[in-house]
Amino acid sequence: MSDTPTAPVIVADRPGTFPHSVLAERHPAIVRQVREAFPYGPEQRRALDVLLADCAGGTVEPLPADTHDRERWETWGTGTYAGRSWYDVPWLWAESWFYRRLLHAVGYFGPGPWQGIDPFRPSKLAELGSPAADEELAAADDLAGRPEDERARALLHGSLWGNRADLGFRLSAEGAEERAAVPALVADDSDRLWPLLGTSGTGTLCLVADNAGRELVPDLLLVAHLLAHGRIGRAVLHVKPYPYYVSDATPADVVDAVRRLTGAEGAAAAYGRGLWAALGDGRLRVRAHPFSCAPLPYREMPDDLRADFAAAAVTVVKGDLNYRRLVGDRHWPAATPFAEVTGYFPGPVAALRTLKSDVVTGLAAGTEASLDATEGPRWRTAGTHALIQVRT
Repeated sequence: MSDTPTAPVIVADRPGTFPHSVLAERHPAIVRQVREAFPYGPEQRRALDVLLADCAGGTVEPLPADTHDRERWETWGTGTYAGRSWYDVPWLWAESWFYRRLLHAVGYFGPGPWQGIDPFRPSKLAELGSPAADEELAAADDLAGRPEDERARALLHGSLWGNRADLGFRLSAEGAEERAAVPALVADDSDRLWPLLGTSGTGTLCLVADNAGRELVPDLLLVAHLLAHGRIGRAVLHVKPYPYYVSDATPADVVDAVRRLTGAEGAAAAYGRGLWAALGDGRLRVRAHPFSCAPLPYREMPDDLRADFAAAAVTVVKGDLNYRRLVGDRHWPAATPFAEVTGYFPGPVAALRTLKSDVVTGLAAGTEASLDATEGPRWRTAGTHALIQVRT
């Protein structure tokens, strides 16, 4: 593959498309929800109203001169896109810009009383403490008597499906693969993933996390299992340095999730204690690199992050947004080889992703046409299908 991708970049300029609906409908709804979630003062409420208007027809303007990351965002794109409609710049960039503007509006970066207050925290905690989360944690007990490799496969699928983790846990039951997850997997390279982890207990797993709450918990269960059974020696969990895309995991969310596990019962609590110990002795590290919130593909990652990934036995990239950043948020033909679009990545890489946007690569010939004919275009965006892809 050439160093310069050739597939068109996705933008949100066409009404009726999924990207346009996100900017025109989802983002205003998020602003309204955040506005009602906290007793913000007049300054924050006015700023949220301005952001709401910009969702409909705003143009990109630089951050205020005294903003701590204005210069960084200049290099990330405001210097290039200033004066242009949000709908005419790359969709990945426009989405990220919305969340950065939202944090500015609520005073997240301060100074002031709202500094450091996650505007999405109430929904994160509600999900983490829900009865559904209790049921999913209790399901871990069902795996306790299974062979280690079956438990590992079930936890991998739990991590893949995120808040449908109970589906993943059921994979430990005989024949469940045929009844449940596999028909919804549009690609499955999982057999190529396990050899990268090995059995020596010396390698490092980098896991680029996606969402907090009930989606982060299965990620942590998988990491705990791999550490406990010597498949890896260390793990580095990459999360966002500040709130992003509503539910993306931050360091505070990791702490909340580990506490949730240690406060559970049975196997989940044992996994939680293992994670707590691993955080304490350095076998599990949490990293919140600024580039994790960049509106850019991983192809443009800085050298220090590249070095992190290069040193890993494998980097597992979780979720839809991270997939878009990994392969490039472009209109790739669905059969474009995954290995081709990730050839720049500095080490072995795997993607665990539930499909929630139009981007997809690495499908076998005929898969796209078959899904389009039987299910229509929503299979790409509804979160009903998933993939496991690996490039060694």
